[in-house]
Order: sequence, then structure tokens, then C-alpha cells
Amino acid sequence: MILLGFVSLFADLCYEGMRSAIGPYLALLGASGTAVGIVSGTGEAVGYALRYVSGSLADRTQAYWLITIAGYATNLIAVPLLALAGSWPAVAGLVALERLGKGFRSPAKSTLTSFAASDLGAGKAFAINEAMDQAGALIGPLAVAGVLAWKGRTLSGFGWAFVLLAIPAALSVLVLLRARRLYPDPRSLEGDAPQEGGQLGPSYRIYLVGVALVAIGLADWPLLAYHLEKRGVLSAQWLPIAYSAAMGVDGVVSLVAGLLFDRNRARGGTGAAVLAAFVIAGAGYGLLVFTGSLWIALGGIVLWSLVSAATNSTGKAMIAAIVPRAQRGRAYGLYYVVFGIAWWVGSVLLGWLYDHDRVAVGIVASVALVLGAGVVMWSGRRVKSA
Repeated sequence: MILLGFVSLFADLCYEGMRSAIGPYLALLGASGTAVGIVSGTGEAVGYALRYVSGSLADRTQAYWLITIAGYATNLIAVPLLALAGSWPAVAGLVALERLGKGFRSPAKSTLTSFAASDLGAGKAFAINEAMDQAGALIGPLAVAGVLAWKGRTLSGFGWAFVLLAIPAALSVLVLLRARRLYPDPRSLEGDAPQEGGQLGPSYRIYLVGVALVAIGLADWPLLAYHLEKRGVLSAQWLPIAYSAAMGVDGVVSLVAGLLFDRNRARGGTGAAVLAAFVIAGAGYGLLVFTGSLWIALGGIVLWSLVSAATNSTGKAMIAAIVPRAQRGRAYGLYYVVFGIAWWVGSVLLGWLYDHDRVAVGIVASVALVLGAGVVMWSGRRVKSA
């Protein structure tokens, strides 16, 4: 579990460092708000669309390590090449390539994490993984901010930052190779304990509808950063630091959500109520970020972090708790596909709305999140009564 956590730390240091710079980088290349939404959303959609195939392949071949390592190795190619991109379509292609690698590895990586969750509890296992994700996400943007302060916020400065991010990408692959040597058969981590839960039936499909609505309402960071810089709410040099702080909040909230998830499960619940509660708590983020002054916008970023933390920890933990081991790769793959397609739709929609009516962005995001939380709660009741 700890080794997989370090893989997440190094990989997210690379990815989130890149992600924190994409919005300002696109602005430097002359992209519009709609273009930013297309770049961020399309990259995610490409990665998520692959996950069902990858998850099914992992279940069928049980080549969890090979699939995971191949996916992480993609970072070594895509991120440094951003330094050579001279236009926003080129950036879109490289972001899509990086997301392709993540899409290929994610179901296998989540399944590996679920194997290590039998002793800790699904909530804690995924919360620890998410917290180490966010430790990397905290360090990565700060490192990028340091490089940009050193080299300047120019094309050359961004190029230096993207090339240096190849170092943590390489470390993540090296740690994975070590983990594979120590645990060649990852299924042995879970033992022969009977599996909880049922099948990918109606309650699971209802849950995916709720997840899709949450994804539509959760704007990607590049759009938030684009707005904050364009409207002068935050100067460009502070954006990576703001994102780093948001990821720090995400990591702490993930641990709290994981503990509450396992406690809810121990009391006979499904854990859906915990996910829904965090989504509702953060539902007003858009109204604050896109319409407020500095301190109001910062409060909105904190609320955005609540939703992000819940979807990245308890959203996955719920699947680990209710899906049998033999079906988890497929279950995670389908979850990621639905989330990714919905996120693409939401990214394009919110980007388009931003160019026409900024207030509408916050309203649409809030409505989608509240509806999504309600559907997740409904799915939890179906699981409990099944």
C-alpha cells in the first residue's frame, strides 16, 4: 500500500505540476475560454474512454502490474514534449496522450489498491492513496511556480518546467518496478476472504448516473485558473500556489471522508451518504469562484476541493466495497468511462457558458452537483435493500 502511495505521489507531482501550468500556458498561446474547456475536457475524455477496455483487459489477463507500469511510462513522453508545443492544438494532443496513459493504467491501479484494502478498509485505503496523490499535487505546482519565478513566465520558462517534471515521472516507474518484484501476485494481498456486495446491476447503474451528474458540475482547474487570471482575481504567479493549496485541502478532506466512509459501512450503511454529503457541501463553488472577489473566490476553491476529494476517494472506495474481486477491473473501467465522458461534456459546456455568461457557470455547476448527490443517495438505498 505504501509503495503504491509513493507511485501516486511521484506521478501526481508530475501531472499536477503540468496541470497547474496548462491554463496560463494556453493563455500565453492565445487560447480562448472555449479552447481551454476543450483542451482540458478532451484530454480527460480520451483517458476515461479507454478505461473500460483497460479494466476488462486487466480482469481477463490479470496483468495488473504490466498495465499499470505501461500507463505510468507515458508521462515520460508526453509531459516533456509540451516544451516543444507551439500552439494550443499541439498542447491538446499532448495532454490527450498523457491522459491516454492514465486511462490505460487507472483501472488496474485502482484494482491493485483494492487488493490492499482488506485490512485497512476501502475508505482508508483509497483515502491514503488520495492523500499521497495530493502530497504530490501540493509539491508539483510549487515546483513549477519556482521554475517560472526563476526562468520567467515565457515559453522558455514553461518549457523548463515541463522538462524537469520528467524526473518524478521516472521515479514513479522505478517504484512500481520495485513493488512488482516484492508482490508478483497482487491478489495474494487480499487473501481468500469472501467478497462483499453484489453485481453490476441496477443500483450500480443508478450510481453511475449520479457520478455523471457530479462530473458535469465539477469544472476542471484550467478553466478556474483561466478565469482567475483573465479577470485579475489572482495574478499568474499565484495560480500554481493556489492550486497547490487546493490539493492540500483535497488530501486532508480525503482522509476525513475515508474514515467517515468506513465508519458508515461499519454501521450498516453503504457509504453513499458520505459521498453525497461532501458533494452537497461543495456545490456552491462555482457561484463563488466565477463571480466573487479574491477572498470569495478562494472560498470557492476550498469548496471545489471538497467535491474533488470526495469523488477521488470515497467514489472509488464505494466500488471496492461492493464489487467482487473478479469484476473490479471492469467496474472501475466503466466508472471512469462514465465520469470522463460526463466531465468532457461539463468542461465544454462550462467553458462555452463562461464565454457568454459567467453567472450561469456557477448556477449550472451547482444544480448538477446537487442532483448528482441526490442520485448517489438513491443508489445507496438500492444497494442496501438488494
